[in-house]
Amino acid sequence: MKTLFFITSNKGKVQEATEKLRPLGFSVVQKDLGYPEVQADTLEEVALQGVESVRKRFDDAFMLEDAGLFIDTLQGFPGVYSKYVFFTIGLLGILRLLDGEKKRSAVFRSVYAYNEPGIQPMIVVGECNGTITLKQQGKNGFGYDPIFIPDGAEKTFGEMMVEEKNRFSHRSKALDELVKKFTKH
Repeated sequence: MKTLFFITSNKGKVQEATEKLRPLGFSVVQKDLGYPEVQADTLEEVALQGVESVRKRFDDAFMLEDAGLFIDTLQGFPGVYSKYVFFTIGLLGILRLLDGEKKRSAVFRSVYAYNEPGIQPMIVVGECNGTITLKQQGKNGFGYDPIFIPDGAEKTFGEMMVEEKNRFSHRSKALDELVKKFTKH
């Protein structure tokens, strides 16, 4: 098995990556090193700044991930500020912002950055289109999962087990792209 160090404090992200990558021969090892999440215009910029910070303190190959929920009616908000917004106004705040809105389409976007000593960092993106619910549904997952129904599903990420969520999720799609790059690399 090839070891992949995942720089994150989020155990949910580690669980999703482990479930997805174990059958492909990867062992995901969580490293909670912390890094500043700069406020930038794109998730890619946030991820690359994270790589620059971590590579100064960690000599092995690693990956990190940044994600955001982009709600169409709110012109892409919370987007790159998703983590901050989640911890300040929470799910109920987002639902209040959408109160009375009929158009509730959104996209979850995930950016993984992979760094290996001696090469340029690799960036991959995954997206999942869906709809914001009228109320919270489900206790699984984390973050915005209880208010997001992916296209093609009838329940929120918060109502899905990890294996089912990985069939739809933005992180799963980004990990697919990363694995493709590994096989070409």
